[in-house]
Amino acid sequence: MLGNTHFPKKESPADLQNNDDEKELPASEKSLLQKIVRTGLVTSKHDIEVQRRDPKSPLYSVKSFELLKLHPSLLKGVYEMGYNAPSKIQETALPLLLANPPQNLIAQSQSGTGKTAAFVLAMLSRVDPTLHYPQVICLSPTYELAIQTGEVAAKMSTFCANIKLRYAVRGEDVEKGSKLQEQIIVGTPGKVLDWVTKYKFLDPKKIKVFVLDEADIMVDTQGHQDQCFRIRKVLQESCQMMFFSATYTENVMRFANAIAPMSVIIRLKREEETLDNIRQYYVTCNTKEDKYNSLVNIYGGVTIGQAMIFCQTKSMAQWLVTEMINQGHAVALLSGELTVQQRISVLDRFREGKEKVLVTTNVLSRGIDIEQVTIVINFDLPVTVSREPDYDTYLHRIGRTGRFGKKGIAINLVTGDGDFRILKQIEEHFCKPIECLNTDNADDMEKLGATD
Repeated sequence: MLGNTHFPKKESPADLQNNDDEKELPASEKSLLQKIVRTGLVTSKHDIEVQRRDPKSPLYSVKSFELLKLHPSLLKGVYEMGYNAPSKIQETALPLLLANPPQNLIAQSQSGTGKTAAFVLAMLSRVDPTLHYPQVICLSPTYELAIQTGEVAAKMSTFCANIKLRYAVRGEDVEKGSKLQEQIIVGTPGKVLDWVTKYKFLDPKKIKVFVLDEADIMVDTQGHQDQCFRIRKVLQESCQMMFFSATYTENVMRFANAIAPMSVIIRLKREEETLDNIRQYYVTCNTKEDKYNSLVNIYGGVTIGQAMIFCQTKSMAQWLVTEMINQGHAVALLSGELTVQQRISVLDRFREGKEKVLVTTNVLSRGIDIEQVTIVINFDLPVTVSREPDYDTYLHRIGRTGRFGKKGIAINLVTGDGDFRILKQIEEHFCKPIECLNTDNADDMEKLGATD
């Protein structure tokens, strides 16, 4: 751990509005959940090494951390976290970030490719542990994302006893008139701005590194742009700017260039959603109870890593979870009325294998990639309010499996002519076959275990 790191108190979750219409998660919450599943669910070092050797993978890397000439204590912390080689964004960005004289960087790479580790390594490398005042400011758009970044820094600096971190987030108070002694400040824009300009808890002229994480979310969050600019104005021109984002719209690029002028720009393409590695099936059912029985047959007849089951409404998701739990199955529910902390708790249990099946709604259909998910089941087909096929949601749902060159399975449970019509439209739209599957037939069930 960081020496004397001050962690903020956990907040109690607030109840959210309870209705059956699921809304897409805010981008900041998606990013947080993505960080959680990325850092926790990939536990097989063999799997990571396979991805590192695949040029199509964003984790592809052939170089070593030793080449970066990191401080031995920091290098030890990196290896302790399980990093054996830098990811693509790390091996590209870190030589630039660690070079002298310092260079500004605008970097784009999809979620889960190692952006946080990249800028945290650079932050820690720039700190002089003999100087007891803030030298680095790292901004995140939300309380939860700031805590997540701070936890990465704490783990990475396990063996750097003299480097300390302070959170600048809601609920954190500093005695008036005092000066901070921690070298790294991780927080949200509003709180950091107050500490810098209003209370003067730190000298902005001594800040050597200024990091903006989740820049695309910053742009979309009311007031954050202005707060970031105001913090930037009081920093030295020589302060190194690091600007990281998963996406770059025109607005984000304008923001980036204004904050970090004369920057080196690195943009790594996101792997596109694809159905090439996913075998698709459908099962004909008469009622939701028939769907449930088919689901149990699939679950009992196939060896799976992690499974995701999508329902169209949270009331259906709740019914399904209740049925499965009553029959002794270990299953988790993730739906829109849960708070951020409750969602984290659900994903933690899923990550730890306490539940191998995650029942969810469309709140988790986009943006969350869980490597160990080998099978996706559409308990309900995704449809629009006018009962037309929702092609985008279908693509994103089943795209939770078959990622980064891996094989995946998608199974659709259909009832009646209406569902079958929607399924045929989906099949024609994507020009990919969706085969019939009889879950009572042993030969058919063997198809699900085939690797070709």
